[in-house]
Amino acid sequence: MAALLLGLLLLATHSPGVPSSGSPSTPAAIAAAAAAGTAQRLPRVIIIGVRKGGTRALIEMLSLHGSVAAAQNEVHFFDWESHFQKGLAWYLGQMPFASPEQLTVEKTPAYFTSPKVPGRIRRMNPDAKLLLILRDPTERVLSDYTQVLHNRLRKHKRYRPVESVLVKDGRINLGYKALNRSLYYVHMQNWLRHFPLESIHVVDGDRLIRDPLPEMRRVERFLRLEPQIHASNFYFNQTKGFYCLRQHGRERCLHDSKGRAHPRVAPAILQKLYRFFRAPNRKFFQLVGRTFDWK
Repeated sequence: MAALLLGLLLLATHSPGVPSSGSPSTPAAIAAAAAAGTAQRLPRVIIIGVRKGGTRALIEMLSLHGSVAAAQNEVHFFDWESHFQKGLAWYLGQMPFASPEQLTVEKTPAYFTSPKVPGRIRRMNPDAKLLLILRDPTERVLSDYTQVLHNRLRKHKRYRPVESVLVKDGRINLGYKALNRSLYYVHMQNWLRHFPLESIHVVDGDRLIRDPLPEMRRVERFLRLEPQIHASNFYFNQTKGFYCLRQHGRERCLHDSKGRAHPRVAPAILQKLYRFFRAPNRKFFQLVGRTFDWK
């Protein structure tokens, strides 16, 4: 209760003249925002993960809705001690300006696998709505590796072949952090100690890529938003190989870093990875009361 009261006090006293990521940056724009009745507010909706699960696509698609104000950057408030120690006032300053009718949303995919985060978010707002977007855990691991690979190549650093990362001494390499991130049930258990299941909506990241509208309709219902996202907001880009967004006559696609081709993995190792995740996947399905089309 004390944390919630502190949050309300911050909402009442925070000056909209402090620029933030996702907020107007010029004095004229800040003055216009204040005159329009907008202000920075603590998020009522947080996209908590998972890394390489489609969080960027989700927040971009959710931003199509007029009742959503989304922070532009990953804030890392609840998982980075250097940020968390700055307090709620700093966190509030990272939020976009929003009208009273809008839901403020932030996304930081590292939240899902950070042990301290669920309790910290609950202390800020026990009624927070949480969005968790997941993909087939094997595909997520390969995307995780691909991102690290491209970062190392860009910096002209050495890298390890994917097989040597996935397998050690003939067995799945349990020391590989990307594998741990795909053990969804382990992290979900921690979140369910702090939030009821009805406060967490799991978005099917694989289906979002193939057919975004049905998944976004489910998100709208979970957040109790009037349906505003329509089929006309999406178009398939043949060159990129995934859906892009269209709004008010403008079109935009996700960054080229999204949707990168995975490195080729020997079929035997790939099958070993699929088998490894079968038991953890079943445990996750039991936790959330639904199944996913994961191999």
